[in-house]
Amino acid sequence: MSQASEQPSILYEKINGIAVVTLNRPDKLNSFNETMHQALVLTLDKIDADENVRCLLLTGAGRGFCAGQDLGDRNVSAKNGKSAQKTDLGITVGTYYNPLIKRLHASKIPTVCAVNGVAAGAGANIALACDIVIAASSAKFVEVFSNIGLLPDSGGTYHLPRHIGLARALGLSLLATPLEAKKAKKWGLIWDVCDPTDLMNEAMKLAENLAAKPPVGLALNRAAIRASFNNTIDEQLELERLSMQKAGFTDDYAEAVSAFMEKRKPTFTGQ
Repeated sequence: MSQASEQPSILYEKINGIAVVTLNRPDKLNSFNETMHQALVLTLDKIDADENVRCLLLTGAGRGFCAGQDLGDRNVSAKNGKSAQKTDLGITVGTYYNPLIKRLHASKIPTVCAVNGVAAGAGANIALACDIVIAASSAKFVEVFSNIGLLPDSGGTYHLPRHIGLARALGLSLLATPLEAKKAKKWGLIWDVCDPTDLMNEAMKLAENLAAKPPVGLALNRAAIRASFNNTIDEQLELERLSMQKAGFTDDYAEAVSAFMEKRKPTFTGQ
């Protein structure tokens, strides 16, 4: 089959200011190869350039969210009596996964991830890099790395202990035990769980809620929460002061107060 006739590995649709991005290699459980990485970068560039987009909703096609790296794209097995090839995984991580995680953290708009099925390896950690994660009750999170002699990448060693504590982070990463969505919620790893048939409706409700709020305030909110892990209380209080100062000068704050006093629905411009 020619490249031109293949299905796009990333699907994009804008719905009422929400950028819906779907990982679309369902026959490979949406695992990443270089083509998919590059397509995602181009899609995120398009979203960043669109001032009318107020929220990103990331999900997967088919029965899985993302199985991480497509090992077939990095086949290092021995062939024809030859020794197994050595592959510099640091190049792949540094070229694709690290920039993606940094981009999700620094996104100017809030990010929601709808985990529709298994999220394994880098797929689990890409989901956890989003602001709000909602999963189908049938979904599972698997830090599968230790089974193949690796360690969690894509922010896994960063997010896991922060979300669920050291003991559980070590257990998940060393044992590679699948974590069911309901337990992931109970542990505080994700925001919510719902019936698989309701997943996208519930995820859209979350995205619509975020898209309707003042975007500058959301950006400052997200940045302050993420910064808190590395700040002292004095540093965090000063960050809050400066962020409140900036938020208070926005047109959207003035509009919100006016709308509240006038008992009407506010109209936010992002200014």
